[in-house]
Amino acid sequence: MLELANGFISFKTFSAALELELFTKLAGGTSMTVKEFAEAADLQGRPARLLLAACASLGLLEKSGDGYRNSALAEEYLVIGRPHYFGGFVRFCDRKLYENWHRVLDALQTNRPVTWDPEQQEGAFSTDDAVLMETFWDAMHSLAGATAGALDEVYDFGPHQRVLDVGGGSGGFVIQLCQRNPGLTATVFDLPHVRQIAEAKVAEAGLGDRIDVVAGDFQADPALPADFDVALLTSVLHDHDEAANRRLLDKAFTAAAPGGVVLVCELLLNDERTGPPAAALMGMNMLVGLPGGENYAESEYRGWLEDAGFTDVPVLRFDAAGANGAVVGRKPLAGELS
Repeated sequence: MLELANGFISFKTFSAALELELFTKLAGGTSMTVKEFAEAADLQGRPARLLLAACASLGLLEKSGDGYRNSALAEEYLVIGRPHYFGGFVRFCDRKLYENWHRVLDALQTNRPVTWDPEQQEGAFSTDDAVLMETFWDAMHSLAGATAGALDEVYDFGPHQRVLDVGGGSGGFVIQLCQRNPGLTATVFDLPHVRQIAEAKVAEAGLGDRIDVVAGDFQADPALPADFDVALLTSVLHDHDEAANRRLLDKAFTAAAPGGVVLVCELLLNDERTGPPAAALMGMNMLVGLPGGENYAESEYRGWLEDAGFTDVPVLRFDAAGANGAVVGRKPLAGELS
């Protein structure tokens, strides 16, 4: 109970360390004493001492003699500029989500988001919100890349050639997949204001010849780009209600090439809707942030895929920050439809 009650202390300590670039200062095996870190971060001795001890207790730092250095986890994920940098997600949670969670009771009592007003705004992700635009896409990019790597360990992309990433954001998911699978090409399909962000990330990865970006609205547009042989719906369906999700899966079925596959990657609830915690608590985050989203049970995703016409619907399980599994649907070949 105490750990639950004090969870915010760990989070705010973590986010403060990132803002001070603690882990970047200790990159590459660098070790610092309390005094050295205090000088580097422009802190007094007492707060520097307390922060280093707290980060070590959380497994983010290790101590040898008088010096602190990054743990292996921090070295890989918390150093600015590293391929799997996770700091963008932490900053987004700290700068944008944290204050809104103070009003979670309002969201529960009204069944309305508290991060924005659906009656006054067209969507939750306003391009006029400088904090959101600065942090959200970095957050989603790091999350997508890590999740794609985990999916690639359990699903064989070798037979596929063309990937459609529906609502693919900055392209982090397909960038990772294309880096790991030289035979893949990909299309990122997302809203017009996201296109420039995705194109910049793709160019930065040197994959402009294999990944293109198409602007569109998968909810409003009558159809998706067609004839892909594998489509990704990654952390997309949890943003919407059942009716919207069924419409999107119908579009995906129509657009898929015969034999094409759709992968629904999500934090899947168990069928009893009792966990796991990451999936259930993400559902609460949808309540705070969106008018209709929630996390669904794997049986619900399977049922929607089957109702849309997909067959062979297994669930692949893996462990990643953005998803714990993928529900796989295959469009039957022409001869199988009769």
